[in-house]
Order: sequence, then structure tokens, then C-alpha cells
Amino acid sequence: MDLIKYNAARRALAEAHRVDEVKDIRDKAVAMQHYAKQARDHELIHYATEIRLRAEFRAGDLLQEMAANGQRAKGGEKGRRELQPATLDDLGITKTQSSRWQKKAAKFPESERDKYIGSKTAAAVAALDSGRQVHTGGFEWYTPLEYIEAARRVLGVIDLDPASCEVAQRTVRAKHFHSAKDDGLKHEWRGRVWLNPPYHRSLISDFVAKLLLDFEAGHISAAILLTHNTTDTDWFQQAARAAAAICFTNGRIRFADADGIPGGPPQGQAFLYFGPDPTKFAAVFGEIGFVTPAPYRLESAEVVGLRASA
Repeated sequence: MDLIKYNAARRALAEAHRVDEVKDIRDKAVAMQHYAKQARDHELIHYATEIRLRAEFRAGDLLQEMAANGQRAKGGEKGRRELQPATLDDLGITKTQSSRWQKKAAKFPESERDKYIGSKTAAAVAALDSGRQVHTGGFEWYTPLEYIEAARRVLGVIDLDPASCEVAQRTVRAKHFHSAKDDGLKHEWRGRVWLNPPYHRSLISDFVAKLLLDFEAGHISAAILLTHNTTDTDWFQQAARAAAAICFTNGRIRFADADGIPGGPPQGQAFLYFGPDPTKFAAVFGEIGFVTPAPYRLESAEVVGLRASA
């Protein structure tokens, strides 16, 4: 994406009046981001990241305008497309993307967007210089068995692994899983979920947002999310607020490649639990790292306090 193509993309976004047009520009920018990371192209990662973010803001604005003007169908509305408001399927976007982009557009007014975009593009360029590597998610690195077994002890069984592949399922053994080919973001998540999301900047926030949406909707009964402990990111902050408990690992998890060869991740990890039994999660994952809040410790303290007062 040279300067000419960058300027053309900026103009196309400014002139776009349909969400599907903006989504197409955004998807092309995402593809450019992935290529830029592999090629370690600083200029390309800067341009591609900026265009993706501007496209997401534009999509959020358009979605809000459509809702305000009655041009978007409410959940479940079907029928003849020429007579019905547009559905998300018509627009070519997922519920997760719609929610996330609208929230971002509402959170940042026009006057603040350039500053936000500048900080994010600078961070993307800095990530190339820092040599950060991807060690989590359903692409090339897989979670060791001991952590999957810990998750199984808490969840009972794993009904769904929405960001996975055939190789990972040798260990996870979920009842159902989605791979990159069938895109877990396009499906409803139900039951007990294990999520080790793809750790691409353009994907991880989408997967975390999807988890939170389906959990809040009551489709997910319990879930365990494994991520790097990037506590400074928006998606981690949102997930942490919704989690019943979090385990910060004692040491880094040595994820394995398809041949079982372990790799050294650049930072520590965290397990986030969503569900009705944080006490059980704390008891199991307390062997792996520091759990907060620690319900079983609180209960013990309360018992001691009650005995002392008696």
C-alpha cells in the first residue's frame, strides 16, 4: 500500500455510504496488516493499520445512522429484502463486529479519533521493532495438555472450541470446534467454551468481544479464556471486568508447535473465567498461578471471622 493507494483508500472511505463497501476496505487493510507483519514493512503496517481503524469508525457511524433511520432490521427479522430493513447478513458483518464498531464510534468523537488512530498505528510499528511474536491462538501454537486438563476439571467437558484446528483438537477434544476455514465469529457459541483466540491484533478483540456478547446473552454457560496478560489493551480490560475470576500464571506457558516442540512466549499469560463457580476455578487454577479474586480464600477468612466473633 504505497502513498497513492493509501490516499485512494482514504477517499473511498470518505465517499462510502454503504457498510459493505466500508467492510471490504477494512478487510483488505487487515490482509495488508498480516502481510506487513510477515515482511516487517514499517510503512505498510502504518498505512494498513490506519485504514483499518478509520474503516471501523466509518462502519460504526454508518450502522448507528442506519439504526436511527430504521434502515436496519431488528434481531430475527426476515423476509423480502427489497421490503425489509437490512440485516447484518445483508451487510456482510457479524453481530460482534457490529457491536464493537458502534461502541468504538460512540466512544470516540471525531475530534479524538486522529489521536487514537495515531497511538494505535505507532504501537503497531513499535511491535515490529520489538520483535514480538505470536504464541497463542489457533494458528501455529497450541496449549499444553496440563492446562487443557485444568480447564476440563473446571468446566466438566468442553462443548465448544471456537478458534481451533484439527491439530489442537488432539488435546482439547471439544464436542464441537471451529477452524479458520469456517470462522467461529460467524456462529453462535453455546455451552461450556474454551477459547485460546488467534493472537493477531485485528482478530483477538473480535473473538473476545464475541465471547462476552454470547456470555451476556446467556448462550454460554461457562467459559475459560486464555490470553497473554496484556492488561493495557481495551479488550483485556473489558474481559477482566466481566470475568468472575482471573488466574495470572506463575511463569510463562511454553506453547507447542504442530510437532510438539515448545516455544518461549515473550510475556506471561492469564486465564479468565466466566461462569457460576469461581470457587472451583480458583481451587484448580490456584495451582497454576495467582487467582484474583480468590473466593475460597475469602470464604475461609469469613469462617475464621465468624468463629472469632462467636
